[in-house]
Amino acid sequence: MDWGLKNRLSQIIKPQNNRALMLAVDHGYFLGPTEKLENPKKVIAPLLKYCDSLMLTRGVQRTSVPTSTNVPMVLRVSGGSSIIGEDLSQEEITVSIKDAIRLNASALAMSIFVGSKYEHQTIVNLGKLVNEAEEYGIPVLAVTAVGKELGKDARYLSLACRIAAEQGAHIVKTYYCDNFDKVVQSCPVPIIVAGGKKIPEIDALQLTYNSIKGGAVGVDMGRNIWQSANPVAMIRSVRHIVHGNATVDQAFKLYQTLCNEKTQQSKPQHKSNPPTQSKPQHKPVVNKK
Repeated sequence: MDWGLKNRLSQIIKPQNNRALMLAVDHGYFLGPTEKLENPKKVIAPLLKYCDSLMLTRGVQRTSVPTSTNVPMVLRVSGGSSIIGEDLSQEEITVSIKDAIRLNASALAMSIFVGSKYEHQTIVNLGKLVNEAEEYGIPVLAVTAVGKELGKDARYLSLACRIAAEQGAHIVKTYYCDNFDKVVQSCPVPIIVAGGKKIPEIDALQLTYNSIKGGAVGVDMGRNIWQSANPVAMIRSVRHIVHGNATVDQAFKLYQTLCNEKTQQSKPQHKSNPPTQSKPQHKPVVNKK
């Protein structure tokens, strides 16, 4: 593995503890203006300093991320279908390697749809992407996408993750499941767990904890952070587990504390009225004759 490739991977998976917290904001590439991600620039700004990397599209990167940031970009390079289309698995590579280099991408991300109608197309495209990315020392993250007809059990996810790794993916993003350790053990490259649909905060923290305990290097959360009532408190609490080895209870207490602090800060500050000064008592003047 070349120095450049190792260096880019170390920006995403921190070498000091082999952990990663990725923030996903690429949902618009097939969902359009997703709820609470209608304005990506506004959503990203307060969260950027708390994530290790940002997973996004080139359009959002160019329009919504400050160029001064040092946070590495995991650039989604696949697409071609929408939520209202016939089949979400009909994806192609939509971003050239030259454009990815212009955007200073630290990694390239694309989905594979194992077991779907377009399985062959997406797996072959992953192989082609790895071929091209390796020439420039850029790692590839393969997302084991699942459709409505595909399961999320250990047997299926092990199959999908292993196929992604066999095609040369350097990181695999997949879902948590029962017997998750079997998925990790059968995949020779690091696994990052997807956050999935919005669930209660305590459950998202439990998912994070279970993923790390099961052998994942980290999580790639989107909706469970920016669809939270308190996104900054949520990402900091997730980070407390990923990088602070916190328990679910400790992380949830941090979440509650940060929420309470925010509430206190947002309350209007009432200025106390200055004490009223009593008027001097004037004695009646008595004329002495």
